[in-house]
Amino acid sequence: MITYDRLFIGGSWVEPSNPELLDIASPHDQSVVGRAAQAQPADIDRAVAAARASFEAGEWRLTTPAERIAVLRRFNALREENAEKIAHLISLENGSAGWFTRAGQPGLTRQANAYLKAAEEFAWEETLTPSDPTSPVRSVVRREAVGVVAAVIPWNSPFSSATSKIIPALVAGNSVVLKVSPENSLSMGFLAELLEQVGLPEGVISVLPADRETSEYLVKHKEIDKIAFTGSTRAGRRIAAIAGEQLKRVSLELGGKSAAIILPDADIKKAVAGVKFASLLNNGESCIAQTRILAPRSRYEEVVAALKDLVESLKVGDPNDPDTFIGPMIRPDQQERVRNYIQLGIDEGARLVTGGPQIPEGLERGNYVTPTVFADVDNSMRIAQEEIFGPVLVVIPYDDEDDAVRIANDSEYGLSGGVWSSDEEHALAVARRVRTGTITVNGASVAFDGPFGGFKASGIGREYGAVGLGTYTEYKTITV
Repeated sequence: MITYDRLFIGGSWVEPSNPELLDIASPHDQSVVGRAAQAQPADIDRAVAAARASFEAGEWRLTTPAERIAVLRRFNALREENAEKIAHLISLENGSAGWFTRAGQPGLTRQANAYLKAAEEFAWEETLTPSDPTSPVRSVVRREAVGVVAAVIPWNSPFSSATSKIIPALVAGNSVVLKVSPENSLSMGFLAELLEQVGLPEGVISVLPADRETSEYLVKHKEIDKIAFTGSTRAGRRIAAIAGEQLKRVSLELGGKSAAIILPDADIKKAVAGVKFASLLNNGESCIAQTRILAPRSRYEEVVAALKDLVESLKVGDPNDPDTFIGPMIRPDQQERVRNYIQLGIDEGARLVTGGPQIPEGLERGNYVTPTVFADVDNSMRIAQEEIFGPVLVVIPYDDEDDAVRIANDSEYGLSGGVWSSDEEHALAVARRVRTGTITVNGASVAFDGPFGGFKASGIGREYGAVGLGTYTEYKTITV
């Protein structure tokens, strides 16, 4: 049993305002795997006050970028040393299959290294060349910390979401209050333990699990200068409204309903093997999952049959079993949501190729759903337009390349996507036409040095690399 009976505020473990602990239930069998204190508004006040005091005092803000980079490199090394424990904790509380949580650890290293490399090369201060060479005035442009950052993250990939925000925010010199989901109290408690060891000044960082009401209290707090949020589009709209009303800086990484375009010349076997990871990673509970599979009519049934074979070959079960590819949904309500969408697909008239709303046999104690494939799906159906956040794929036929691009773009979202072809340059040309923030060709992995984020209802702003770092800074121009 793992217990966190205190809260990590300003770099220290303190007594919570509410001593009652939340039981953390295993998504696999509902057993209690841990207990943790949850933040209340009074704890938020304390964390924000500590962050504001530290920022104004400048002990962290006024260090050099090189000094801040060194501290964050220590953190990254410490996280690498504890990668196996981190993977285990996430599987324990989230139900994410062990292959996924372990495979994600090197990605965290690449993510951090990309930020830190960007920070080393960042134009923290530069003198501009005057457009008029006869002018006696020169301009010095600085990039300075925004202030106190409220970083609010979801439950599905807690370490990735946390480090994608706290590393650039801290390396830019900000103070941070990281609000995490109650479900992730164990892994994020361990994150706090790691942060405690790296040498940050008092007040610079807090890590607080809290419910939605307390989260809204945080983002509304008058001492917050910037909100960095990852989560649902619905919550993002609410946060954007608050930020607009208060003129706070805001970045939002929101939902998706991404399309994988399989072109007629694609190797179907390779494309479907790639879809296994691009569409079903993390039990399907991923904002970047490519869950709309667009297949040419000339090869449609071939694609459908290959996806059926793929999905039926995947083991569903205990996340700790090394053979498991898909584990349980994180909570019973999420399980019910996904099962309801599967029934909705049937009711809408889509062809159920494999799966269905039934719970997998022998797994009734957990939050399990049966991985499902629908064919003969029209892009106007709700199962093709709404984010399901589970292992449910819809296969949509298209007539020609223009039709495929039209269907891919016919979505309120624009976060991710993929193109599959035997002609890489042709696939790249198609990828350029899809209105989405990130898109892969033939299953390429994420490149953390490029910006990540979404078009349309998938968000505002970008993360990763130099662009992501820049969102945690303000421009200052000094004329001399």
